[in-house]
Amino acid sequence: VQLQASGGGLVQAGGSLRLSCASSGRTFSNYEMGWFRQAPGKEREFVAAINWSGVYTAYADPVKGRFTISRDNTKNMAYLQMNSLKPEDTAVYYCAARTIGVGAWADQGKYDHWGQGTQVTVSS
Repeated sequence: VQLQASGGGLVQAGGSLRLSCASSGRTFSNYEMGWFRQAPGKEREFVAAINWSGVYTAYADPVKGRFTISRDNTKNMAYLQMNSLKPEDTAVYYCAARTIGVGAWADQGKYDHWGQGTQVTVSS
């Protein structure tokens, strides 16, 4: 499966952005989806994940209550709605796909397919 992330940009603190991840290739509903981010000088970290049907989600503590992950299997799309953005959310955001049920959602090594990343910059 090929992934293409988009929707990043420059936003003021307190603002919102919606990231999109377009999938092509294999059946999108065969995969669980995750969002990760990498800030300058830091390691890539887990942000959120969603199961194949969209019923179950998981979030990293720093984004709980502010970010929402979703998917539309009819459109082969995954999304990350980001509200109440903070300067510390500044990072390159990546979407990723993995086979259903292979382990902890936050485990980057379990994701087989990655998008190219989209830059999110939050100004104070």
